[in-house]
Amino acid sequence: MSDFNLALVIVAIVVCVLVFLFNVYLLINYQHPDDANQAYFPKFVVVFGLSIAAISILMLPADVANRQACRQAIYNGACNLTLPMKDLWLAIYIVDAVLVFFVIPFAMFYYEGDQDKSIGKRIKSALLWVVTTAIVCALLLGILYGLVGKVDFTVRHLSSDTTSFPSNWDFTSSQPCIAQAGAQAQACSAYTASASSEKTWTMRTTFPEYVVALATIVGSVLFSIFGGVGIACLPLGLIASFIHRPKAVITRSQYIKEATELGKKARELKKAADALHQEERSGSKGRKWRKNVKAVEKELLHLEEDVKLLEEMYPQGEKAETSWALTVLGYLAKLVLGILGLIVSVAWVAHIVIYLLIDPPLSPFLNEVFIKLDDIWGLLGTAAFAFFCFYLLLAVIAGAMMLGLRLVFITIHPMKWGATLMNSFLFNVGLILLCSISVIQFCSTAFGYYAQATAAQEIFGHTLQSLRGIKYLYKYNVFQIAFIVLAGLTFLYYIAFGWRRKKPSGKFQLSS
Repeated sequence: MSDFNLALVIVAIVVCVLVFLFNVYLLINYQHPDDANQAYFPKFVVVFGLSIAAISILMLPADVANRQACRQAIYNGACNLTLPMKDLWLAIYIVDAVLVFFVIPFAMFYYEGDQDKSIGKRIKSALLWVVTTAIVCALLLGILYGLVGKVDFTVRHLSSDTTSFPSNWDFTSSQPCIAQAGAQAQACSAYTASASSEKTWTMRTTFPEYVVALATIVGSVLFSIFGGVGIACLPLGLIASFIHRPKAVITRSQYIKEATELGKKARELKKAADALHQEERSGSKGRKWRKNVKAVEKELLHLEEDVKLLEEMYPQGEKAETSWALTVLGYLAKLVLGILGLIVSVAWVAHIVIYLLIDPPLSPFLNEVFIKLDDIWGLLGTAAFAFFCFYLLLAVIAGAMMLGLRLVFITIHPMKWGATLMNSFLFNVGLILLCSISVIQFCSTAFGYYAQATAAQEIFGHTLQSLRGIKYLYKYNVFQIAFIVLAGLTFLYYIAFGWRRKKPSGKFQLSS
């Protein structure tokens, strides 16, 4: 068993290194050219935050594998050689909370500070905002922890008469334990204890667990909204993208006409941006100025989408035919991924209804699938389990992007290949970190049968669902119901409107 535990540690280290390298690759390819040789601190925060989010998702499958390492332990103390998962969970989520509520806001305030100010003044301004936020958060956390930072466990007092050990140790549903000698019914008094013997056992939770619990509640609200929308729009959006793909290459005259129109719109947009920058220097940064800045950002997004569409419809250069072939293959890949994603989304929704919303559950469903896959190969079920958890996080990101582009009160922070500014990067990393806590809690509940007896279930199952003032949200499945309702509404929206070709919605749009 020690060999297995050593292999688990090696795999964990290798995965962490690969995750870090992959996030560096994402940063390099997604960053805007204007940030190529600057903003090093925000870049470090982005890579570190993405790594923490990915590792936290992978820790639940690692927790399951860690538990399986002790399944066939042949001597006492063998499990002491496994990973200290509970301590790792608390460490990961404390770091997660610090990044979301302190480090990322500081990096955003510093990055978005007035470029004409010195570095010292920008740091001072960012620290002022963060310290104020920290004081408010500390006061709220301290007050809440002092007043309601307790868990209420429902316990039942059990007792039974003693009897001599039988020669036959077979237990059945009719005889669940050792029956008293001469008893008429094959049942024990402890097993048949009345509900009136239930009592509430109250104890104070640890402060780190309470911080994780509150962060989970905040993330669960966002998860219910973004995840419910994203679980439907992620696969359907890919399929719709294939349906609306460019069918053929346009002529050179059409390209010149559209490029001229886009150049005109770009000059108008630059003129508007220069005027706003001039207002910023003069100090007139009122409500109207902020509204105009958001409007310009939105129009810039539309303009960039139009440029990308035009480049797809008229590829240039010596490898124009190859470029067009890759474009066609890209849209075919979206169709395939959309169909596969739709299957996974339907499986997720069905599992939530069958296993979580119906009491008692109709079937373990995906839990049984993972267990059978483990029987085929030791890590196959764990890999499938990790895939479903990652897919849920991708659905949250897709839902956030969809709502962010349609609701006027949400700041637009699009992620675009080779054109993502660091403030958009930081905003999305913070959103991913906040929702990753809830994704893990949701997965540990949804796959409770497969992930039983893990450290994650102890933290996110027993403690969180017994926390005073919060437990009722989980007792009545508030977040799961909201998730299913929003998924259904999003699906109906796509059925009614999603397959239609989008009409120009902004001032700077590709002319028809």
